[in-house]
Amino acid sequence: MTDQTQSSEAKYSTPVVARQSHLWILSDPRSGEEVPGSVLFIGKDNEPLGLDQLEKGKSRDGLKRGPNGVILDPQPDDHESDPLNWPRWRRECALWTIGLYSLIGGGQTPILAAGFNDVAETYGVTIPEVALTTGVYMLGLAIGAIIVSPFAIIYGKRPLYLVGAIIFCAASLWSAASPSYVSLVIARVVMGIGVSPCECLPSSYLSEIFYLHERGFRLGIYTLLLLGGKNLVPLVSGIIIETKGWRWVFWIVGIIIGALVFLLFLFVPETYWVRYAHPPHRPSLMHRISGITKSTLSILSRENGKSGALPATNGMGGNGCEQTIRDTSNTVEKGCEGGDIDMKEEIEATSNLSTGSLTIQSGAGTNHLQIALPSPPARSPNPKPKNSTLADLPGHKGPNIRYTRHGPKASFKSQLTVWNGRLREDNFWKAMIRPLLLFSYPAILWSTVVYSLSVVWLIVLSETVAHIYQKNPYNFTQLQTGMVYISPFIGGVLGSAVAGRLSDVIVKFMAKKNNGLYEPEFRLVMSIGVMFATSVGLMGFGWSAYKQDFWIIPTIFFGIISFGCSLGSTTAITFAVDSYRQYAAEALVTLNFSKNILGLAFSLFWNDWLEASNSKVCFLALGGIQLFCLLWTIPLYIFGKRMRAWTVRKNLMGRLE
Repeated sequence: MTDQTQSSEAKYSTPVVARQSHLWILSDPRSGEEVPGSVLFIGKDNEPLGLDQLEKGKSRDGLKRGPNGVILDPQPDDHESDPLNWPRWRRECALWTIGLYSLIGGGQTPILAAGFNDVAETYGVTIPEVALTTGVYMLGLAIGAIIVSPFAIIYGKRPLYLVGAIIFCAASLWSAASPSYVSLVIARVVMGIGVSPCECLPSSYLSEIFYLHERGFRLGIYTLLLLGGKNLVPLVSGIIIETKGWRWVFWIVGIIIGALVFLLFLFVPETYWVRYAHPPHRPSLMHRISGITKSTLSILSRENGKSGALPATNGMGGNGCEQTIRDTSNTVEKGCEGGDIDMKEEIEATSNLSTGSLTIQSGAGTNHLQIALPSPPARSPNPKPKNSTLADLPGHKGPNIRYTRHGPKASFKSQLTVWNGRLREDNFWKAMIRPLLLFSYPAILWSTVVYSLSVVWLIVLSETVAHIYQKNPYNFTQLQTGMVYISPFIGGVLGSAVAGRLSDVIVKFMAKKNNGLYEPEFRLVMSIGVMFATSVGLMGFGWSAYKQDFWIIPTIFFGIISFGCSLGSTTAITFAVDSYRQYAAEALVTLNFSKNILGLAFSLFWNDWLEASNSKVCFLALGGIQLFCLLWTIPLYIFGKRMRAWTVRKNLMGRLE
């Protein structure tokens, strides 16, 4: 063998490490691209010629597409009763009905913000004791979240919406008629339990009726209404308290929720659906092999100044060359003898799905391509056999057969059924514990922190406005104090609009830059605005109130805080749902449980701290906490994909299934 040949072989046998990151997101060494949450979103750059001959609405591998060419995720079943196939008006009606329910429910936390002094005078208690009614309300939300989650998983979401709304209505009337402070406290706890479904269920509910590319905007609308209630309801309640008294606030809420029960009954059907497995949302295996081979040939060809052919050693004739290209997730071994690969030769392919290996052998036996690829990820390391017949379906003898593609078409009347019995065989207590396990999932932990802070800051401000605006130098009335909430309402609308629509635009743009592959970490780009808007708003509000600046200055900062909080809550929810859509229901319980416990904790000490210190010190501390927590977004963006792969390997949630 000549020196030239040895040099050539050495060159080609040197491992060539494939790209380990794109857009600064590191791939997992053991899983490669196949990580739950990563979705082939836009396949334009990966499509071969001849797609115009395929059935309209489908890609080359049979995946269904939307009108704009985006691959639909989740893939809908070919059945009209699949919630993803509901008419647009039906899905939008469900969204806006739940949104209106959440608007009123979300506003119950600061509903007495403008009337703290009035309630204190009515019962002869202190302002911190009145603030405690907000804390115990959040305690009720936390208790409700723990109860609602397993019931929703096992029995469906529809009955919980209706029962929760009825409890909410009754507790509102109870609060209005409370003869004592203790009675009001108990009524607020019960109210929190009744309101909890509108916090825990909508995000997972919406993920079941809207596709991935539609989800950000719809979750933005939901978040706008949920957090908008925290800004709009105190504004309206301030007017009511000024003219009618604080009790009338709860009377009116009870009347509105009574009407909403009827709307929920008509327009919020059950979304439980047994969805069958579809091919992974990635290019087909042969297409991926083709892509690997093509890129490999390009690398090797550039070394020899050729294009589209394997490089051959000059003057070697029949002598072969062995090339090995390796990276941390894929291994490609090529043996070549002679010239180029003849693409017309008969190809025989054998695959071993258990090991993820595949061998392609040419008819002549002279050229071979052996590729070891990671096995497709599964929700559980030991998945149960797939249901192949109707008899194999879970609960096929029960009412949930109607929620499969084997069931009959559901009419509008049949969807009005309130109780369908047990839909899943999950253990109730295990389902109750699962949300707590999600604290060990980095993506959910980050979402929990950001969501909790985003909501709690608004609650803290609701307990602060009376302290600041109804004292010197402002001396606002209840009506004027309520009107202060115009600023955060506008900020919340803008924040939700930006977080919803702009977030979808950004992820589509980044997916195109990432060869059509969507990563949930793309949502984290929005956290830049969350960090600066919320931190600056908190610090500016406290400082300007301490300096007793003209009332419009702290009010503007209040609006900036609301903008950042709306942006943060929407980003946290969409990131959590996109990372682990299969655990969306449990994830929202984790987020809301943490938020409510944190809100309860702040209600126990916030007013005393504010009285003992001053607004500048307190709000500078809050701004610092916000800034510190959001800085952790940077490592999460870079290592988030590896963290998601790690959670799949550990499979903590799967152990409780």
